[in-house]
Amino acid sequence: MQERPFDFNGALQTGVKEDYSLYMKPDIDQIRSKQAFIIDMDGVIYHGNQLLKGALELVEWMEANNKAFLFLTNSSERSPLELSQKLSRLGINVDPEHFYTSALATAGFLASQRPGGSVYAIGEPGLIQALYDAGFTMNNVNPDYVVVGEGRGYSLEALERAVKLIEGGARLIGTNPDLSGPIEGGIIVPACGALVAPIELATGKKAYFVGKPNPLMMRHGLRRLNVKREETAIIGDRMDTDIQAGVESEIETVLVLSGVTRLEEVNRYPYQPRHILEGVFEIPV
Repeated sequence: MQERPFDFNGALQTGVKEDYSLYMKPDIDQIRSKQAFIIDMDGVIYHGNQLLKGALELVEWMEANNKAFLFLTNSSERSPLELSQKLSRLGINVDPEHFYTSALATAGFLASQRPGGSVYAIGEPGLIQALYDAGFTMNNVNPDYVVVGEGRGYSLEALERAVKLIEGGARLIGTNPDLSGPIEGGIIVPACGALVAPIELATGKKAYFVGKPNPLMMRHGLRRLNVKREETAIIGDRMDTDIQAGVESEIETVLVLSGVTRLEEVNRYPYQPRHILEGVFEIPV
C-alpha cells in the first residue's frame, strides 16, 4: 500500500507539490448509509489471487446490514460462477447472482440490437458463454459483429481475421475500454482497450465499448439490484472507468487507492470522486 500524500484534513505532506485543494474529505457515515453498493473487483477486492485488506469484512458488513450489492467488473474473462468460485478460494463466499461482468453487458446489448445474430469473438470462456446464452452463434466468415475481450487467445492470426471481417462489414465491439489492469505482484498487463487499438488503427473504425464507463452497464447494475441511483454508491479504483461511470450515472462515487489510481493523479481529471479511501477496509464498522 502506497503512502497517502494528503491527509484529507487539508494538510500536504512535505515534498508533495501538487495542489490537492479540490479533494473532498470522505464522509464514512454517508457511504455506510447507502442501501446498495456496486463494487469493482480488480484493485478493490483483490489483486490477481491476493485478497486485499478489508474485502472479507466488507462483505460480512453488507450482509449483516442487509445491503444490496453487486460486484460489477469490466473483466470479461470469467463467468459469474467462476468469479464466485474464485472469491470462495480466497475465503469469501458470495453467490453468483452478486456478479455482473462486461461480457454479460456486451451480450445483452448485442441481443437488444440484433437478436439471434452472429459474432467473431476474441476472448475467454466467460465472454463466449455469455454470447451463446444471449442467442448468438460463432461465425468467422461473415459475422454481424467482431467482439473483443481480454484473453490469451489474442494473436496475430486473430487480429488479421478481425480486420478482414470488419472491412467486410462487421461492427467492432469491445467489452471494455480499459488499457491495462493489475495482477498480483503489482504487475500491470494489457487489457481490452489495448487489444482493440491495433484493430481500430488497421481498419480506421472505432469500437463501441459496452463496459464502464458506459452508463448502460451501470443501468443494468441498478436494475439487477432493484434500487434507485440515489440509494447507491459505486466503489472502484479507476478514475477513467469506475468514477467516470458513477459521475455520468449520478451515483455516489468512492475511489479506493488500492488499485491503479494514485492520489496525485486524481486532480488531473475534470471530474472528481465524492470520497477517496485507502481501501475498502475503511468502510465496515
